[in-house]
Amino acid sequence: MKDVLEKICDLQPKYSPSNTPEMQERGRLVRSDLAHQLKNRLPTLQRAFDAIFDDLAVEASDGIGRKTEAPWVRLFSKAMSPNPREGYYFVIHFAADGSSVFFTVGCGSTIWSGGDLRAIPDEELRIRTSWAKAVITQRFKSLSPFTDEIDLGAKAPLPKTFEKATAFAKRIKRSDLAAADIDGLLFDAAQRLGEIYLAQIDQRDVSQGDQDYEQIVAIAKPLRRSRRQGQGLNAVERKAVETQAMALAIKHLKANGYDCKDTSATESFDILATRMGATIKVEVKGTTSDICDSIMMTRNEVDLHRNEKGLTGLLIVSKIKLDRSERGPSASGGEVEDLLEWDIDRWTADPIAFQVSRNR
Repeated sequence: MKDVLEKICDLQPKYSPSNTPEMQERGRLVRSDLAHQLKNRLPTLQRAFDAIFDDLAVEASDGIGRKTEAPWVRLFSKAMSPNPREGYYFVIHFAADGSSVFFTVGCGSTIWSGGDLRAIPDEELRIRTSWAKAVITQRFKSLSPFTDEIDLGAKAPLPKTFEKATAFAKRIKRSDLAAADIDGLLFDAAQRLGEIYLAQIDQRDVSQGDQDYEQIVAIAKPLRRSRRQGQGLNAVERKAVETQAMALAIKHLKANGYDCKDTSATESFDILATRMGATIKVEVKGTTSDICDSIMMTRNEVDLHRNEKGLTGLLIVSKIKLDRSERGPSASGGEVEDLLEWDIDRWTADPIAFQVSRNR
């Protein structure tokens, strides 16, 4: 593989958008030789992933039509990243001047819009890459050895979106390729991609409101399949998460001087909290997600928070860890966001489903 990487680097300074002899050779090296060598390593790299990700694949591109300054080869799960515009994957990039090779993990950076490929907004890419970094830092305590900045040095807009879509990278100079532990680096990258995939299976990148929306869609459209295999929590897992959220919420309230009564089984709110003679009706939302910008509420819950504004509150318990064992799922951890003075009208409430009844 080192040989192929060096040859591609040597051809990079001879870039042309036209299919020159040099670009034909580069295309063969990228799409055939390098992709083939990465495919040959799939049995070894598979060990870096959970067994559920048994659909690993490799693809490569040196441009569609016109040649690109930034050819690439990527490793991915077909379910988690069905095309280069979706999901996360490992990808090898090359500096435009051939000085370096970048071993990276990142996400799709473009979408089809109006028949053209358009760049995903920078803020959205920042959210996606920051989330992936947080997952890896939590699991491995640091991003090492993927601590380098990616700078392809290309002039075209598309390679710049590749840079923005990179969560973390390891740069190897062309002159250092011969001595580099390429196979070790590939395995390290595969391990980290596997962790990101597991976090997605637990829906840590999906806000609680969107998780619940998927459940509603599954009921309304049972034949509609998620693009992620195994996405979502089953009823027992959701119950474990909700129980952990309630426990942390009550602990949080008691630490702040409240007496608590669990009303989740009988009322349209979860906890009646009392302090110094004053009561507050508290809604608790628990989630495995790291992202908490939306929640799902029933009509009765919405009515309660609007009609009794100032006397109700919200506690969001995020980042709950779900352990799936043979004895059954268990939940632990979590972070409490205190919104006891919550004003529901400062949030946007969108109707996403209707109960449509026959007129009598």
